[in-house]
Amino acid sequence: MAQLAIESLSTHHVGPISLTIDEGQCAAILGQSGSGKTLMLRAIADLDPHKGDVFLDGKPSDRFQPPQWHKEVGLLCAKPLWWHDTVGEHFTLANDPQMEHCLSQWLSQLNLVNDIMSWPIQRLSTGEQQRLALLRLLMNQPKVLLLDEPSASLDEKNTDRVEVLIKQYQRERQTAILWITHDIKQAQRVADHIYNLEQGSLTLT
Repeated sequence: MAQLAIESLSTHHVGPISLTIDEGQCAAILGQSGSGKTLMLRAIADLDPHKGDVFLDGKPSDRFQPPQWHKEVGLLCAKPLWWHDTVGEHFTLANDPQMEHCLSQWLSQLNLVNDIMSWPIQRLSTGEQQRLALLRLLMNQPKVLLLDEPSASLDEKNTDRVEVLIKQYQRERQTAILWITHDIKQAQRVADHIYNLEQGSLTLT
């Protein structure tokens, strides 16, 4: 369970922004391309310089070691990066039977075959990369999800699968979610509150 609180956050041409997402809640962010949605997520994830404060359960981000903050507040990039040759090298199971079971179940839910773990990265389609990047993030068991268009490269069926899995994870772990999307209908499906980012300011729709 986790609460994410953002206070007077500013980065580049975005902000100041203040927003609180309670445990088990999802806030969707809409906005034109170039409005700064990704910049906002990167600042919250403490990947870019910024002003203002971000709190996880009342504890400021600067009280966390960077690796711990990045684990607890997990960012899913719109274009995931891969640094090893094969898929499985990006997943750390640490002999955890529970997480191994979760991964197998999640692969099935997202219509991915189990042996995809042995595939070279270059064999993956864009949609497979996007779904696997989501699973890679969930394997860290983050308390907060920062999702940058997690279904942008997916067809309708796989978009539905991704939405169901994320909502399942949210419900089971009472995760706070900040979800960027260009699709108002998706925002209405997944979010408790919908905001619009325009000219650096965040407004409730």
